[in-house]
Amino acid sequence: MIMKGQKISDRYQIIKSIGEGGMANVYLAYDTILDRNVAVKVLRGDLACDEKFVRRFQREALAASSLSNPNIVEVYDVGEDNGEYYIVMEYVEGKHLKSLLKKRGKLTTAEVVDITLQITNGLSVAHDSYLIHRDIKPQNILILENGLIKITDFGIAVAMNATQLTQTNSVMGSVHYLPPEQASGKGATPQSDIYSIGILMYELLTGKLPFRGDNAVEIALKHLKEPMPSIRDELPDLPQSVENIILKATAKNLKNRYADAREMHEDLKTCLDESRANELKITFKYPENDYDDTKIIKAVKASDQKKKLEEKEEIKKPNIDNDSSYSSVGQNKFIIILASVFVGLVVIITTIFVLIPYLTSAKQTEIPDVKNLTTTEAIKKLQEAGFNVADETREEDSDYIDVGSVTRTSPPAGSKRKEGFEVTLYVSIGDTKITIEDYLDQNYIRVQERLETLGLQVLIEREEIPAEELENYEEGQIIRQSVEAGQKLSKGDKITLYIPKMDNKYPDFLEEGYTVDDVTDFALDMGLKFDPEENIQYVVTSEYAPGTVFYQNRKAGTTVVPGVELRIKVALASGSIDEEENDDGEILD
Repeated sequence: MIMKGQKISDRYQIIKSIGEGGMANVYLAYDTILDRNVAVKVLRGDLACDEKFVRRFQREALAASSLSNPNIVEVYDVGEDNGEYYIVMEYVEGKHLKSLLKKRGKLTTAEVVDITLQITNGLSVAHDSYLIHRDIKPQNILILENGLIKITDFGIAVAMNATQLTQTNSVMGSVHYLPPEQASGKGATPQSDIYSIGILMYELLTGKLPFRGDNAVEIALKHLKEPMPSIRDELPDLPQSVENIILKATAKNLKNRYADAREMHEDLKTCLDESRANELKITFKYPENDYDDTKIIKAVKASDQKKKLEEKEEIKKPNIDNDSSYSSVGQNKFIIILASVFVGLVVIITTIFVLIPYLTSAKQTEIPDVKNLTTTEAIKKLQEAGFNVADETREEDSDYIDVGSVTRTSPPAGSKRKEGFEVTLYVSIGDTKITIEDYLDQNYIRVQERLETLGLQVLIEREEIPAEELENYEEGQIIRQSVEAGQKLSKGDKITLYIPKMDNKYPDFLEEGYTVDDVTDFALDMGLKFDPEENIQYVVTSEYAPGTVFYQNRKAGTTVVPGVELRIKVALASGSIDEEENDDGEILD
């Protein structure tokens, strides 16, 4: 159980719980190193014991972390701490679309088109990287106050599908958006995400779902069999072009559906244009009914033969419309078959994930605590307990465990695994972390050089300062740091130094009597490119007193831009040093 104030991996301090789900709990946390709030999703305890799932969970989450798009919640970190597996993500201060629908009932056409454009924009990047979300629904779409849309739960949704886990709450929560191909047990493709987007558009526009039922089986069957209801029956003023997009997105035949999010995105961009005002309702090139027509024909013939036999036997029946009778018989048979298949799958999955682990749980052994032992002692103790030890050990910093001694194991001590399970040892390499000092009021350039030499990544950010307070600060003065003094960082970690944002101007070096040392200090404070050996030109002249700075390549009064090159010319008395002059009287070193 994660508690308020607890630190995960000695870095993410839990502030509060912000959500609970079928497979993970979500917490608002403070990143003590990068000085920012983050969302931490911690894998639910029973799933954390499934090694196969954990590996896929970590791999897919890491893959999701490679996605970079303003419409996708960014994944910062993936890790494990004392048996708790977690994902650290961008913290978005917004609400999900489900809560917005509960508040508003339904959204306008322009709003839905804009939201869907953003969703398809984000998914286009994912689909280009061969990542399928598999769980697009209002609860996984966040909207910020400025209208920006963020898709969340990429890594979790992908990993969830990869392990083919079936949980009642997650199935019931997502079955309303379930593509027919997944309902029938086939694999997911980018087109599966498209189907879910089409269902989502329908829900956002009407405030209700197109397919509803008393249970998951009934709803899944409707996705498989029933045609998409016409949204224009609900909203007669809706442009036909918008309904066409929904119909194409939710086509049951993949050949009729958009190929991926990018294709749908391009169609959405013009759906409200006047040029499409008189668009006709879409017709599909390929049949939507994937069922074998020959079977239906046989069922009809069988019914005809039965009817003739009954007439011969003079069995009186009430007159019933033949077509509806055939349809009803075929539909009932199909429902029974699918329901039987679904129940069978539930029984098999329940057996695999519930009954078998229960029956075999007694054979599991607790991993012993080998912390502070030498690797030889730890290996011996683990082997005596019936575990195998990975050939390669992993190294990590430790300021309280001796170099060469074991700091922890993976899986952690106390967790239970079957005999023969492979355990990885983590060994201390001592305290190699860098202790951060108080850098306030120092010049950022010197501090940056020092920290980068130690192997840290140093970021510089300028902060706005009220005009009346500018006189209290100097250019380049550190006014805040993201990591507090006394904290420790490892090589490669980041620290941000904040300096005041000041609109500085170049002085007139000649009029204000700047010496070479004065110019050097000015360039250093302003962060200018200035090498005294390369950027100072000494010129023999009788017009100015020796040592006078009489030329500057940056005009006095112009704004100082850090990083640009500054060059000056300095007067030199004739004969003061050995020199060779050119025709203009300049020194040729």
